[in-house]
Amino acid sequence: MLRTSIAVLLLPALAAAQTNPAAHAAKQWRQQHEHAIVNELRTLLAIPNVSSDKPNIQRNAELIAKMLRARGLTPTLVSTGGGNPVVVAEIQAPGAARTIGLYAHYDGQPLDPKEWASPPFEPTLRNRPLEDGGTTIPLPAAGTPFNPEWRIYARGAGDDKAPIVAMLTALDAIRAAGLQTRSNIRLAFEGEEEAGSANLENTIAANRMLFAADVWLICDGPVYQNRQQSLIFGARGSMTFEITTYGARTELHSGHYGNWAPNPALELARLLASMKDRNGRVVIPGFYDQVEPLGPPERKAIADAPRIDPQLMRDFWLGSTDESPKGLYELLTQPSLNIRGMASSRIGAQASNVIPSTAFATLDIRLVKGMDIARTQQVVRDYISHQGFHVVDREPTADERRMHPKVAKVVFAERGGTVARRTSMALPIAQEVIRTVESARGPVVKLPTMGATVPLEAFERPLGTTTIIVPIANHDDNQHTYNENLRIQNLWDGIELMAALLTM
Repeated sequence: MLRTSIAVLLLPALAAAQTNPAAHAAKQWRQQHEHAIVNELRTLLAIPNVSSDKPNIQRNAELIAKMLRARGLTPTLVSTGGGNPVVVAEIQAPGAARTIGLYAHYDGQPLDPKEWASPPFEPTLRNRPLEDGGTTIPLPAAGTPFNPEWRIYARGAGDDKAPIVAMLTALDAIRAAGLQTRSNIRLAFEGEEEAGSANLENTIAANRMLFAADVWLICDGPVYQNRQQSLIFGARGSMTFEITTYGARTELHSGHYGNWAPNPALELARLLASMKDRNGRVVIPGFYDQVEPLGPPERKAIADAPRIDPQLMRDFWLGSTDESPKGLYELLTQPSLNIRGMASSRIGAQASNVIPSTAFATLDIRLVKGMDIARTQQVVRDYISHQGFHVVDREPTADERRMHPKVAKVVFAERGGTVARRTSMALPIAQEVIRTVESARGPVVKLPTMGATVPLEAFERPLGTTTIIVPIANHDDNQHTYNENLRIQNLWDGIELMAALLTM
């Protein structure tokens, strides 16, 4: 959870003149309709949107379809394989030579309401971030503008319902100003991104005509940590796996058998520790061999990005970072190996004097462009084997445990994972998007990739299209955790940005 001090201390001079007429029209429209815009967002946020909650996911999709119909559009709800609906709509521009797609998702992460300061599906307005002592405030009186630093707290506020309202408000604004879209526009709003977009690619492949576009702008994620608008040209892929190590058949008394029976928790800790050097770089042979190097525009973009590492370290209470002095955004262009969690026997008040029988860890690898999932899996298996483990992919038999000094069960996620994608910043469409965004938002931070995973391949593989990520949420929106929020100014900025893109 990043604190607003990042923006206060690092915000550069961003007061570039707004030269985009659609963005200017959107700003004027917004100033006249703030209450209606916020109320539409609050109505959407009030519907629970956890990906696995099928009835409420359907309610979300139907409300979004209603919002589209209110703008004169004809939405279609499509899905395959029992997946959650993707709400699709089209805006035709007479004589248009190309189609631009804009994507957002309406589903959200699972949650425990007890962890929230206010109910997650009762949108709550606060005068500042909770971490800075923010308190609940009523909506301002009709005609009174919203303070841009106020925040709306609700699941999905930052990730990712705000772009939906921003797009539709932008459409209202450009129409009111008499502006036209110069390209055909496709809108797609997905309902299972937070569940891994398991059905999105198949849905697109089965409905190519509904999704065909020359470029898809993926409107997800937060802007740069200093509140400067960013454009992101790729995303890392992801794969997960689990490792289980084994000791005796059952837990053993640590007094009777300590120093004699091997401890699987210690063996697992040694194995995991051996995978990285003291500076945090992965030392598994072959781990980096497939990485596709960055081109000159990408290397320059990283060098030009404002350095936010020192302030991030202060806000996160970190005394060091991996692979220092390399910065965060340079490292996000490299693959990572992360321990998601570990368990063995019991701790705290439930701890007992035993040698555990098993130890368990779950890990993830963030893949970058060029890395093949199957080959990366094999590199990991080979490394564990070379550390002296007999590697299996199911529960080992009694004989296997007797015959081998060390046994490890290594199981990769059934779906395999997602591959990384990266669009060249030198492409003409990429340069046009950069120019358009800068005409609306001023100087832009250009990043080769984001550290997280979004469904770029679901569009690129079946359609042969290009993808670019266009975020609008605040960097400290608490996405994926409790007390998720949206800074009001980020919504206003997003409306202006979407108006510029719709008329690109």
